Amino acid sequence: MPRVYVSSVIDASAAKVWERVRDFNALPRWHPRIRESRIEDALPSDKVGCIRNFNLQNGDNIREQLVGLSDYDMFCSYSMLEGPMPLSEYVATLRLTPISDGDRCFIEWSAEFECDPSNEEDLVNGISTNVFQGGFDALKRHFGG
Repeated sequence: MPRVYVSSVIDASAAKVWERVRDFNALPRWHPRIRESRIEDALPSDKVGCIRNFNLQNGDNIREQLVGLSDYDMFCSYSMLEGPMPLSEYVATLRLTPISDGDRCFIEWSAEFECDPSNEEDLVNGISTNVFQGGFDALKRHFGG
């Protein structure tokens, strides 16, 4: 099972970054690759089980389901239900950890999935660079880093 893991440090408190990324429907507000998003069935965007249906800037559509959310531990986990990538069983977690030395936080994003071995390298590289690191870079710009 392929695994993607990317981590970084953001020059803002974990509470401030969590406020920005916590909303499961907020991807278009902080991730540059996302054009629009909506939560299906008008459910609250922090209800475990809700489904976000969003479009990338290139028009591709993805549906993901929130499977875990903790304000105390500052993480959210989700699974991909439908998307353009040739993979299955995709589950990802975005997690923040306060750094006590300064007003910063450690952020990590990981995912595991199943795919054809011939697609593994491209998928791991694409997700780590375009999705995870791309999101971190946008957050760093937003918070002045």
